[in-house]
Amino acid sequence: MFRDYTILLWLLKLGSLINLYFLVNTGLLASGNADAYIVLPAQILFAVSAYRCLFPVRYEHNVVFHDSILSSIFVTRLFATFSEIAYIFLFSHVLRLLNIDHVGWVIALSWLMVVQVVISQGLVWAALLTEQLALYYYEELGWFLIFLANTSASAYLYLTVGGVGSREALLRLNMLFGIVYLPWQVIHLTTLRASAKSNSGKRGTGSPSISMRLATGLKRAVLLKTRRTDADSWGGLIGLTWMTGYWATLIPIWVYYVLRVLCPR
Repeated sequence: MFRDYTILLWLLKLGSLINLYFLVNTGLLASGNADAYIVLPAQILFAVSAYRCLFPVRYEHNVVFHDSILSSIFVTRLFATFSEIAYIFLFSHVLRLLNIDHVGWVIALSWLMVVQVVISQGLVWAALLTEQLALYYYEELGWFLIFLANTSASAYLYLTVGGVGSREALLRLNMLFGIVYLPWQVIHLTTLRASAKSNSGKRGTGSPSISMRLATGLKRAVLLKTRRTDADSWGGLIGLTWMTGYWATLIPIWVYYVLRVLCPR
């Protein structure tokens, strides 16, 4: 097992080429009568994912691969906020498009996915600015709920709603992702909980006020860069699979496939 991720982090940059290819092709699709609610979120995801592949960071302990102005924890988190809300909105929009019978609870669940991703953004920002690692656990629990909702609604539509033709493949893909991701996320949540427990109680009773801690956290997110290449600093195997799947392969390919099905040339 690799204990140093230098080579792997360099290889991650190949994901930027994949995302840029998708971004260019998405621009070609957008030149027609493509659905803006599909195209724009996809463009945001591809652009931000390309950036994150080139300048990877890890929020916990402000870990960066390059000690560069572009490896900014604050800027990366800002971009990621828009990207994550955008692509979850895209997935929720797909559910509504395929819900041709307008089943009420499916519509509600699709919008709850968007609400939950916004809540998760608040939690990850709070975790970043206060260094309360327990908040990362609750943020990731929100992602578990998002994809549980996406998988459940997709399974229902696949089994009960006809007439979507080739778009049924999108429902199958949603279910397949859920079958793989949800158990993986349980493992991820377990490691986050253990990490949060090991770091609990390290702050004394004389800690600064919330406003001072937020100001310090913001300054740290903007300025502090801790260059590391060891596996532990990047979250080990869980962190590596997360970065590779989210930024470079699985999520971008999935979103591009949605585009090709729903916005054919």
